[in-house]
Amino acid sequence: MTKVKVPRYNWAIMPCGVAFGLLLVAFGLTQAAPMEIFRGLAAIIRYEDVLITDYIAVAGAGPAFVNAGLVTLISLAILKLVDDPLNGATVVTIGLMAGFSLFGKNIANIWPIIFGTALYALYRREPLARHVHVALRATALAPVVSFLSAEVGHAAGILMGLLIGCVIPPVAEHAHRLQNGMNLYSLGFACGLVAMMLVPAFKAFGMEPKAALYWSTGGNVKLGIALAVLCLIFLAGGLARGPRRVLKNYWILLRTSGRVPSDYIRTFPPGVVLVNMGVNGLIATGYILLTGGDLNGATIGAIFTVVGFSAYGKHAFNILPVMAGVMLGSLTNHVEFNAPALQLAALFGTTLAPFAGTFGWPFGVLAGLLHSSVVLQAGLPLEGMNLYNNGFSGGLVAIVLYPVIVALVKHRRPTLEAEDLFEMFEQAEPQGPEALPRDTVK
Repeated sequence: MTKVKVPRYNWAIMPCGVAFGLLLVAFGLTQAAPMEIFRGLAAIIRYEDVLITDYIAVAGAGPAFVNAGLVTLISLAILKLVDDPLNGATVVTIGLMAGFSLFGKNIANIWPIIFGTALYALYRREPLARHVHVALRATALAPVVSFLSAEVGHAAGILMGLLIGCVIPPVAEHAHRLQNGMNLYSLGFACGLVAMMLVPAFKAFGMEPKAALYWSTGGNVKLGIALAVLCLIFLAGGLARGPRRVLKNYWILLRTSGRVPSDYIRTFPPGVVLVNMGVNGLIATGYILLTGGDLNGATIGAIFTVVGFSAYGKHAFNILPVMAGVMLGSLTNHVEFNAPALQLAALFGTTLAPFAGTFGWPFGVLAGLLHSSVVLQAGLPLEGMNLYNNGFSGGLVAIVLYPVIVALVKHRRPTLEAEDLFEMFEQAEPQGPEALPRDTVK
């Protein structure tokens, strides 16, 4: 065991997360009158929330962003309550909760699943902090709660949510091992497996869950400006810590594979991570605008997800090949690359970024090409019940493609892994009032 000194900047995550949640609420409040927001939130809660239910389409931008901000703040409060260590996984969870609260998660349907995981931790006599990220991310199955509440009754929805929260942790642990760190949305695969069990059971009992398509258009200018400003804030905040040094270290980050686990919060100074978040956010937003797509609740949710994972595996060099592969796939799928499903596939498909980072850009293109086909079909049996449909599809691609590449190609591009990065920053001084002491790595 070798001990190295690793700078920790996690002291800033909580206040920045709170500021982000409040910013979402404030933006929502500028988009609608208070009574309209209350009515919109009530409408959001009543919907079944299956994919794709864009809250901007069903309730308007004001209620959608207020809901996103409130869910973000709720998530942060839970993380604080259980004393989460605050790292790259925390930023990922914030991005997921904020993003999917624009299309599928709301202030009502997330609670049964969270409490279900808390019961699991209690039964196992383990601290909830160990499972808190699973509890929050497993709300990908929140549409199951909403669907049963609408079709059968609130009691049925709550009970099913509790059950989901209890079974997801062991399923997620096993599913994670199958994917060899090549699918960043590992929990999406686990949630997809659970949904594959639930949907046939619902149909056997005479219920008919159906995927939906509520998709808003016409908001590109307003929402594009808002996203650009947010990304520029990230960039400015990162570069303010010393442009030359930050950009030098950002170049180092671009050489990492992104393979799970790649916690950039633990291995890079904060300015580097902020720059990565800003660059990736601009790339994702630019892709939607340049391809004639739509900025709405669903695509902004995908952009927030990309930004969140910029602290845990994604960077420009490993996401662009996958996005190019998805666009290339539209030529063979006979589906326009700016169709709703492929807009989301291009952004969420960057869950397979580790293929480009580990094996080189051609394999990233290949992964994106395969994903563009798989994602259009893999979600059909789930009937929109798993919000992380691209995570489920990405898991299928990873499980098949990774062993094939390793067995037949046996090629890996030179990348930097955690040990290399720890060594690079060994001399860096911790910053912030709560910077933690050195970590231990093998």
